[in-house]
Amino acid sequence: MARNEEKAQSMLNRFITMKAEEKKKPKERRPFLASECRDLSEADKWRQQIMREIGRKVAEIQNEGLGEHRLRDLNDEINKLIREKSHWERRIVELGGPNYTKHSAKMTDLDGNIVDVPNPSGRGPGYRYFGAAKKLPGVRELFDKPPELRKRRTRYDIYKRIDASYYGYRDEEDGVLEKLEGPAEEKMRREAFEEWRRLEEVRKEARKSVKSGEVATTSAARELLHEEEEDVVEEERRREREMREGMEDKEREFVVHVPLPDEKEIERMVLEKKKMELLNRYVSEGLLEEQSEAKDMLNIHR
Repeated sequence: MARNEEKAQSMLNRFITMKAEEKKKPKERRPFLASECRDLSEADKWRQQIMREIGRKVAEIQNEGLGEHRLRDLNDEINKLIREKSHWERRIVELGGPNYTKHSAKMTDLDGNIVDVPNPSGRGPGYRYFGAAKKLPGVRELFDKPPELRKRRTRYDIYKRIDASYYGYRDEEDGVLEKLEGPAEEKMRREAFEEWRRLEEVRKEARKSVKSGEVATTSAARELLHEEEEDVVEEERRREREMREGMEDKEREFVVHVPLPDEKEIERMVLEKKKMELLNRYVSEGLLEEQSEAKDMLNIHR
């Protein structure tokens, strides 16, 4: 008896379920082309449906134990849904709705840094990688940044940073160098003045001894006289060398041993050459021979 009741109950359940499905509206399918949708609310509904599918697949792709093939398939399906979502977003903008593309998410690498989406074709949102697909072989290298090569500075870059400070023109603006060099400059001036005065005294003493015909007593005077004599001898040698070089330059002047043509002669030769070129171009050889024979008979040598 209990078995029959269970069967009846099962039949009743199936009947109730069948009646409930008959009352339901037929399940709508998302249009294949976004351009077929004419209603803004419908377009927004299909976009939300795609967003839910993307979220479900992104949660599934976080599992690294699915295997390489399953991860690649999931990543391809997510990218396909993203492209479809971009079509619906453009359709929503065409129907007067909000622009969702301004707030689209960016792709990040394994460290969470925002990276550029590879898009060789230049169309669409590009191909993205999600979850465990970023760690697949061949994909990790896409997110590795190449080592920064140190660019060698050119001569232009080096000279661009050189200013007046490099040459020391602004060393005295702070006043520190002036305080340090002031006492040293005064000391050097004083020493130079004392040396000059000593040399002047020695020079006067040497001149006095030369005028009086006496031999210079001090070694400094003798050395000074010797230096003056060497300067005079060196000056005379320099003058002789300059005179000799001047004579050699005059001897090296170019001498023409053949008569050179003047401007009129050159113009006449150029004109004759152009005439011969024109005759050779437009006159036959036989005519030229006849013309030369006629000139010879008439004794014309032009």
